[in-house]
Amino acid sequence: MAGKVYLIGAGPGDPELITLKAVKALQAADVVLVDDLVNRALLAHAPQARIVEVGKRGGCKSTPQHFINRLMVSLAEQGQTVARLKGGDPFLFGRGGEEMLELRTAGIAVDIIPGITSGIAAAAAIGVPVTHREYTHGVTLVTGHTRDGEQPNWQALAASGTTLVIYMGMKHLASIVSELLAAGLSAETAAAAIQQGSLPEQQQVVTSLGMLPMAVKQAGLGSPAIIVVGDVVRLAQLNLDVAAVAAA
Repeated sequence: MAGKVYLIGAGPGDPELITLKAVKALQAADVVLVDDLVNRALLAHAPQARIVEVGKRGGCKSTPQHFINRLMVSLAEQGQTVARLKGGDPFLFGRGGEEMLELRTAGIAVDIIPGITSGIAAAAAIGVPVTHREYTHGVTLVTGHTRDGEQPNWQALAASGTTLVIYMGMKHLASIVSELLAAGLSAETAAAAIQQGSLPEQQQVVTSLGMLPMAVKQAGLGSPAIIVVGDVVRLAQLNLDVAAVAAA
């Protein structure tokens, strides 16, 4: 009898930011296929399971996606319950949609368990609501890195009037900022970069869009990190000022 696969969002990094449904799925798993960015503390919820590392990190040697797909199908066909543990949310820049389709094609039962995406969690960690009635009418989540090397339509994004939350953009940060400025965003637009959001090691810079590349370089921030651009980022500075006053 065929097993099943859970595609699980592990959240942004803080092991407490995982859903109860995800914990129950981990407790039921025979095998856990875990991504590189997942906090290993979450594996304590699956002491009975065999752990298989299938790390995928930008700029590093990664487990090929076709191998992961075949492994999930093979394990499920053997009757095992598989937990595919992915950072953030599996359906947001996590290739969860590709994995779901592969499993469906093979006739494997698959359950999707959403997770808190790092773009929203990292912004919240510095006091930024990605939507706010007085600042913006929406939020756009976009990747700064695509498989085919094509650039997002920065002109349309700049004109959208929404908060921009950019994933996988640190490597090309200077180019992204140049594109947004050329598309009409003011250099004074509030912007932030947050590395290891939600974790004790979190670092961030809050500045203007025009100064963001320099501020990131001076702070020594690297990937993975989330970039947030928009007026709501001004609330982060207010939040950090309040925190500083409270600490004093």
